[in-house]
Formats: sequence, C-alpha cells, structure tokens
Amino acid sequence: MTIIGMLHHRKDPTTVVKAYAFAAIAAAEGAQFYYFSPGEVNFVNRTIKGQVYENGKWTTKIMPFPDVIYNAGSPEKLAKSKNIMKKLKNDIPFTTHSIGNKWSVSRRLKEAKDFASYLIPTEVVKHADHFLHYMSAFEKVVFKPIDGRKGQGIYFIVKDEEQFVVRGHGFYRTFSTAQIEEFIANQLEKETFIVQPYIQSVTKSGQVFDFRLHVQKDGNGEWVITTIYPRVAPKGSIIANINSGGYTNYLDPFLEQEFKQDAYNIRKKLEYFSLALAKHLDELQMEKFGEVIDEIGVDIGMDDNQKIWIYEVNWRPGCPPTFYLEMDVVKNTIQYAMYLANNQEVIKKKIRAVKRSRAKQQDQIPIIGITGSAGKTTTKAFLASILSKKWNVFESKDYWNTTEHTKKHAAEINASHQAVVLEYGMAYPGVITEHCNIIKPNMSIVTNIGLAHVGNFNGDPRGVAKAKSELIHGMDQTGILCVNRDNDNSKYLETDNFKGKIVTVGIHRHAHYRAYDVQYAENGMNFKMKLHNEEIELFIPIFGEHHIYNALSAIAIADQLGFTPMEIKTGLIFKKPPRRLTIYDCKDQIKLIDDTVHSHPEGVRAAIDVLTNIAKKRKIAIIGQMRELGNLREAEYQKVGEYVQQQGIDILITYGFRTEEIGAHAIAKGMKASNVHHFTDREKLHALLKDLLQKEDTILIKGASKTNMFETVQFIDRTFR
Repeated sequence: MTIIGMLHHRKDPTTVVKAYAFAAIAAAEGAQFYYFSPGEVNFVNRTIKGQVYENGKWTTKIMPFPDVIYNAGSPEKLAKSKNIMKKLKNDIPFTTHSIGNKWSVSRRLKEAKDFASYLIPTEVVKHADHFLHYMSAFEKVVFKPIDGRKGQGIYFIVKDEEQFVVRGHGFYRTFSTAQIEEFIANQLEKETFIVQPYIQSVTKSGQVFDFRLHVQKDGNGEWVITTIYPRVAPKGSIIANINSGGYTNYLDPFLEQEFKQDAYNIRKKLEYFSLALAKHLDELQMEKFGEVIDEIGVDIGMDDNQKIWIYEVNWRPGCPPTFYLEMDVVKNTIQYAMYLANNQEVIKKKIRAVKRSRAKQQDQIPIIGITGSAGKTTTKAFLASILSKKWNVFESKDYWNTTEHTKKHAAEINASHQAVVLEYGMAYPGVITEHCNIIKPNMSIVTNIGLAHVGNFNGDPRGVAKAKSELIHGMDQTGILCVNRDNDNSKYLETDNFKGKIVTVGIHRHAHYRAYDVQYAENGMNFKMKLHNEEIELFIPIFGEHHIYNALSAIAIADQLGFTPMEIKTGLIFKKPPRRLTIYDCKDQIKLIDDTVHSHPEGVRAAIDVLTNIAKKRKIAIIGQMRELGNLREAEYQKVGEYVQQQGIDILITYGFRTEEIGAHAIAKGMKASNVHHFTDREKLHALLKDLLQKEDTILIKGASKTNMFETVQFIDRTFR
C-alpha cells in the first residue's frame, strides 16, 4: 500500500479544508494518507508524528516516512524549515514543485522560444518615466504587482489626450501627467510592478472574460485536462477573477453563444493548447531543475482574431469553483502521487532523455554585427532591447566597438546567451576584418555610409564604404544583411558576391521595411509601417527622423528572427544610450538637447532638425568641431552653416578650431552677424550663455566627445537648474 504524506506549514489539519477531501479520496484509491508539518519529522527514527483521519476526526499517530509527499503548504512559510525540507526531498519524492512567479515563468517561456509568441510583452517598471514611455507606445495598459494574487492590485490605465484614466477593483480616477507620475512612483515604493499592453477579451454584451485552463497529471503520469471554463467579469469591471466578483460559466454553452459555428474548433484549440503548454513547462522544469511538475492553471485571453494570449501561469491553482470538479482535482492528485511513488526510475530516465534532447535542439545563436558611419550604438540598443523580450542577449556596452573590446566580448559570451548584438567600429581599412576574425557574425547591419573618418580615406566616401564592406565579406556568406536604402553612399557597399539574404530599410524610398507618417510626439517619434501586410503604429522614445532608420534596422533583423509586432513594439521602448539627444528640462522652461558623443556633418544636420521640431520659441545651436573630415572640412563646414541659416536657427555659437567657418557661411547666406558667435575659450562661451539664455529657449549642444562639449551641457544644467 502506498503511503502519502500531505506536508503543510499549519500544524492543525482542521484549518486546511482540502485535507478532508484528500483523506477521503486516498482511502477510496487504496492508499494510506496522513497530514503533517515540518516540526513533526524525526530523521533518527524515520518517523513522523502525523494526523490520520479516522471515524470522522483527526487522530495523532506516529507514522513511518511516506512513499511520496504531497507538497501543500506555502513555499514562503515552509522556507522557514528549509533544512528539513531539503533532507526530506533528498529521501522522498515530492509532488507540486514551484515553477516561480509570473515574471520568472514568463522569462522561462521567452527563453525557450516555443510558446513565446503567446506571451503578452511584459516589462518590470523601473520608474515613472519608464512607465510613461510605455504609455506613449500602447495607450492602454495593465499595471499589476509582480507577485499579485487573486486579482488584487491590478490597474487598467488608458491615456486620453493629456489625461490618464485609472481603473482597478473599487478604484476609478482621472490623473494629469504629474499625478500619474506620483501615483506610479508611490506604487513602486510598495512593491515591484509589471506593465503589459491591455489585450481584452470581450463578450457580445461587452463584458470582459478569460479562460482558465486547469491541467494535471493522472495515475499514468500523463497530462490530462481537468477542466476548461470561462470566467466573466461583472459589468464595468476589467478583472474576471472570481475573487474580484467575476463568475464562471460552462464551456460549451459559452462558446456556442459567443463564437457560433467556430465553437467546436475553439474548444479543440483550447484543449490542444492546454496540454501542449503543460508538457512544454514540464520539460523546462526537467531541463533546468531535474524535477517534474504535475499541475498548472493557465489564464488566457483571446483577441478579435481568435489568437490566444497567456495572461498568467499558476503552478498551484485553486480548485475549480464546483464541488464535483474539486473531487476530480483531488483524485488526479492522489493517483499521480501513487504513480510518482512507484515509478521513480522511469521518471529519472525521462528527465535524462529530456535534457539530452533539449541540448541537441540548441540551434546556432544569432550573432549580429553592426557597423556604419552613424547610428551603431542606438541601433544596437534598439535591437538588443527587442531581442531581450524573448531571449537572454549578450549586448556590447555602449561605444565599446574597438577590436580590443571585441576580444573581451569573445571571452564573455557563454552558453546561456541566446543572441549576441555587437558594434563593430573602425577608422581605417582592415579593422572590421579583424573584428570578424574574432567573432564572425551570421547577421549584419550597415546603418549608413557617411563622412565619419572620411579624412582617413582621402576624403572619398567610397573608401569608407569599402572598409565597411569588410563586415559583408567577413560575416557568414549565407546570413542576413540589412542596409539603408535611403543612404546614397550605401550603393558603394560590396554586395555583389554575397550569397545570403539582403533586406533594406527606408523612409523616402521603397524598401522591405519602410516607415511612413513620421511625426514628432511628446517624448519621441511616432511612425507607421507594414509588417506582413498589416499596418502597425510604432513609437520610439528618442527624437529625430535619423533614429527611425536605426529602429527600422533593428525591426528588420527582429522580424527575420520571428519576433512578433507586439514584441517589436515593446522592445522599441528601449534604454536610450547616454548623451544621444538627451533632453534636460531646466528652469524657466528652458530645454537643453545634449548630443555630445559623436559629431559629423550628417549628424549635425539631423540634430538641427530635432532642434527645429521641438523648439517652441528661440532656437540656439552650439556646434563644436567635426573631426577627421580631411580636405572636405571647409566644404562641409560651409554646408552646415548654410543649413543653420535655412532652418531658421535664431542664434548660432561655434566652438573650437576653424569652426568659425560655419558661422561665416551662415552669415554669407543671410543670417544676422549679431546672432553668430565663435569661441575657442570655454569660460568665455559660458559667460555669454549666462547672459544670453532666456525663458523658453531651446538649446542644442552638438559635438564629439573629444571636444568635451558635455562640459557646456553640465554648465547650463547647473546654472539653470
């Protein structure tokens, strides 16, 4: 006879209602059952002071160690007895292993890839600004605790122009931007929250619903469906959880009412999905922890296209809200416990087989190399952010793009990484070839060919293109290459002998990945594009049309890797590299734009475009040296001066050797000489700014790192804080 012990943190079984049901079903199944808590275990005698249900009451008896332990208590409370738990687990098989909280289950499914497309993209909210960027992209979101239970603490938030409507259980308020920031900050002080786009399943009568899928292992160790049932929210509520006032319905009548002729197919879809997900999670548990799981409850939604979305996965779900189903749950649990007790060698063999099988399934990971005259770091940041929605990504640090950095990266990449995203910088021929010899990409992006370092190539962009083409020659020749269709100099890239797939990005010319309806938004850029013939609206939290090209390159690679539009949209809410069009709000509504990492003619013009698009009153441009232009310097400085005048910049200040040529040409094209200033002394520049700046001015500071223009950013920030 199999002996089953129910382990619980409470000493008294009369306080655990389900203990009665387990005792009754165990007796009916021919098993001996008792209840115990950790403090009653005697390892010396291998006995436990347990509670046996006999003649309608619980009786204390000294019992032998059980053949299997049903793990029924709270993991947090049982953790106080972790040494006892560890010793028991070493000796006796346990049922009901934890698969983690909402976040860790989501991460596990993302990393394993198979079911990642069913996950709603989810972010841990770091701070209020992070939340606001998410709202800019999605407008309707769910904001909820990472470890929430029974629908508690969940908020549905909608952005309506300049207001935010916040609804929760018994909560309804409208907030301004300042108020929502305070609300989010206050919630984050209490606990960790996650945010998701709100994907709503709604009945014909307008009520929110979801499906609970409850699956268990049976007496043969096989997954079976215990029940599938819809949960319907009360009118006006967004939460279908029973504890929040929701109610259940029988599956078949509900499907027939809501889906008519599709009812049968949807039922089959739900049944297949339930068992497939359970088997998948079981294999992941075997692979990662050498354990098997035996029960899960999955809450899913279904959108207008009948696509399934996973809301939550619970590793110990509550019993379905009907008595006869509760008995079914207990019966499956008891029968599986008996199977577990008697088939340990079979289970261990299966775990070993799953580990071997999944190890063989590991395909070659994507290694993406990114080069170009501008946009490498931002493109890398966009792409790594998108890929991290599903995978563990190795991302090179911002601006770590020398061959010495690549050698360090080669030593740091390990088997846990599922994708690698790297910048490959160069100033001379041969450098990118060396990068590729260290780490050979199988996917590559050339952002553009411009004038950065052109002085090292006799002032000829074709020489820059040839050097950048070393990435094309050095990568996997059957891989995927992404190039910028709008960039004229990209036609000089050496692609004729490349045997792989070439995808293009663009805004103004036809391309595989083309953006349109590009607009400046409050905190970044909005644009539209078509993916798989469907139009999607996207947002990036950084200003400038040139950054849309960077986003498009990341989108192209992510799409080629099978990422969904929802994952891409979420990933574009990225951590912006420092000092890349970073906006400072100073006193008197003065706005400061910091773009002080690199500087070349195309980048200066792009930054001026941002200045003209976001400034409300006076536009002030402070421009430093552009290095390595060689014999093109004078002509390019003149072009920048002309562009400043054309764009209606109110005040131009240049800083550094020979930069007065920019101002001189702006004056020659019609700009007032009194509005043009030049400095080689930083202190004198700062003295002018102290007297010059006025309320509601917008100031752009653009310069290469080596010119230390960031010192001027710091001066303005301190002076007008």
